[in-house]
Amino acid sequence: MRVVALDVGTSSVRAVAFDESGEAEPGDAHLGYDSLDADALVDRCRAVLAQVGDGDVLALTSFWHSLLPLDEHDRPLTPVLTWQSAAMRAPDLEPPDLEPVAYHARTGAFLHPSFWPAKIAGLRDLRAARYVSFADYLLLKLTGELRTTVSMASGTGMYDPNALTWDAETLAALDVDPAQLPPLSDEPVAGVLPALGDGACSNVGAGCLERGRAAVMIGTSATARVLYAASQSTPRPGLFLYRLDAARFCEGGALSDGGNLYAWLHRTLRDLDTTGIADRPAAGHGLVFLPFLGGERSLGWNASRRGLVHGLTFETTPLDLAQAALEGVCYRLADVLDALGGLDSLVATGGGLLAGSDWVQILADVVGRPIELSAIAEGSARGAAVAALERAGMIVPPAATIGVVEPREGRTEIHRAAREEQRAMMRLEEAT
Repeated sequence: MRVVALDVGTSSVRAVAFDESGEAEPGDAHLGYDSLDADALVDRCRAVLAQVGDGDVLALTSFWHSLLPLDEHDRPLTPVLTWQSAAMRAPDLEPPDLEPVAYHARTGAFLHPSFWPAKIAGLRDLRAARYVSFADYLLLKLTGELRTTVSMASGTGMYDPNALTWDAETLAALDVDPAQLPPLSDEPVAGVLPALGDGACSNVGAGCLERGRAAVMIGTSATARVLYAASQSTPRPGLFLYRLDAARFCEGGALSDGGNLYAWLHRTLRDLDTTGIADRPAAGHGLVFLPFLGGERSLGWNASRRGLVHGLTFETTPLDLAQAALEGVCYRLADVLDALGGLDSLVATGGGLLAGSDWVQILADVVGRPIELSAIAEGSARGAAVAALERAGMIVPPAATIGVVEPREGRTEIHRAAREEQRAMMRLEEAT
């Protein structure tokens, strides 16, 4: 059985073919993009699929939270609105008549611009006929049929992941009719499996399939997630609760700053070379860095929060700033991992952690525990393929790892104190 997986990421699309053991064939196809025009992005998807060729099934995975309003002829009314573009456009927008705690308890999402309610509230004047994700639109263009999966719906903030249906109270608050949303179905269409959320697929691809085994990923943004089977689950403070499918939940926290922060450092601090930065004295720069250049998601979900550097002097160097930034992201990830709790093992995924050893070494030092390195270069694509193979009744061998990064003696305590400084700075900023 040949499974072709199409992974639509936030800056590139990739098609990879897998055999029935979940092994990737050589010759994957990859294209970056910088336009959020929906039809142009569909063309990118078609192009990489043409390079890889047909399979017995096409398995889709795509970024969560995107919104695309359509007219009565299913034509896009705006570019694709991602979690990131929404946060930059309307950081303070909140939909009416939704109480935050109760909303989170029902939907596993937050009243934050990355989710659909805030986006839809800001688009009322468009009078859209439908609201879909880009993944839903892609399926429509590939197969002629519009539908969404449990997984994609669970990332909208309009869905109840326990009841497995659109959340009536949220729809009523936004004056959205269920007919304006895509039908819910995980069934294949003409040999195409509708998209699963890329974060949940990343856990599957990296072999993080139990509540005690967390995937820690730094790509464009940064996340820590667990995946587990359960009939019901209760959203916990600060953590999202989505779905892979009707049997499995995906729980965790997301940061808006990750690889995008690393790219910003290199643009801003010219000729920056971070090689060996993990070997500098832990938190020895005297800085407190709040990594909220893209606003805050987990754990506080404050879209208005902005980045901050405290403690600058004339002696501060570019490497000091870079180190403080990388450590600052690790401190926020550590707080997410603490909120998840009950973790037996951590697996590093994503280009930000796997491209070099420094960032993952800093993270291991911060959390004070070993971190396994995933051997899977394209976790989301493999996860979509593995889900398709499981659906066909096949047993796929476990995902491989390529080593373990151990925490170094004496550093975790230093970082623990620095984490508390970061929290204190956050509290001070909130109070002013």
